[in-house]
Amino acid sequence: MTDTSKTTRPAHKWNATHLPDLSGRTAVITGANSGLGLATAEALARAGAHVVFAVRDPARGDAAAANVSGSVEVRRLDLADLASVREFAAGWQGPIDLLINNAGVMMLPEQRTKDGFEMQFGTNHLGHFALTNLLLPYVTDRVVTVSSGLHRSGDGVIHFEDVNLRGRYSPTRAYAQSKLANLLFTLELQRRLTEAGSAVRALAAHPGYAATNLQSHTANPFMRAFMAVGNKVLAQDDRSGALPTLYAAGQDLPGAAYVGPDGLGEMRGAPTLVGRSAAASDPEAARRLWTLSEEMTGVEWGLAAVAGPSGAEGLRQG
Repeated sequence: MTDTSKTTRPAHKWNATHLPDLSGRTAVITGANSGLGLATAEALARAGAHVVFAVRDPARGDAAAANVSGSVEVRRLDLADLASVREFAAGWQGPIDLLINNAGVMMLPEQRTKDGFEMQFGTNHLGHFALTNLLLPYVTDRVVTVSSGLHRSGDGVIHFEDVNLRGRYSPTRAYAQSKLANLLFTLELQRRLTEAGSAVRALAAHPGYAATNLQSHTANPFMRAFMAVGNKVLAQDDRSGALPTLYAAGQDLPGAAYVGPDGLGEMRGAPTLVGRSAAASDPEAARRLWTLSEEMTGVEWGLAAVAGPSGAEGLRQG
């Protein structure tokens, strides 16, 4: 008698070769010149997509893109400068099938963006919030935002009374807050897309423990040393770390889905749907964060539902 009590696992787990044919589609990837972003760009380009490297340093972007086989281009984008975000969006024309909010900074010493925001919250969340809303009228398929399992760490909340953490900054607290913000942003973005009648989906992903250059910039020297050892012993490589993002970009998943590795502690493994903290699932916190983000960036919701002549819902730029 067959035992059906256990879930049957596929013989071959999902990897980048399972991406659909993306010929004729355009993907914009922030931070595509290194690490997870570059691995994501390489895979999407191999699948036929035209990949736009949205990077702070075009020279580094050109050097990275030169080694990618496929259709690629490089455009300047500094997420820590809202003027740069607006300039990037103002120069855009044509559809964007995939917007991948990948770039990020991790556990830095206390710093400020050009607009005066705490650097991790300003770069990882606010920069992507502004970029997404400004580009949303062009997005045709989905927005994938890279979060982290560390959204559960720190204080586990958004410090609405002062998201810039003045007087109580710690690199871990600030990073965790920014990654929690990524998930709440995805949750509220999907709610608004659904309400507007849009077919665009918002999804999130996290790489597990992936060896990238992010860890080398952490503020604490002991943490840097620990991560250097962990990168060699525990971490998966950047191509494996990019798989959850690619899965979110290429699979038919529900809006607001969250993808991560299927291994122990979600540290490594094949991509699968994963859970998030209760704080990352709070719709009221998501709405509150959205309102605060609009106030801080001066960028409002990119789409609004309107009734067309026949009464059917259409979309317009808000």
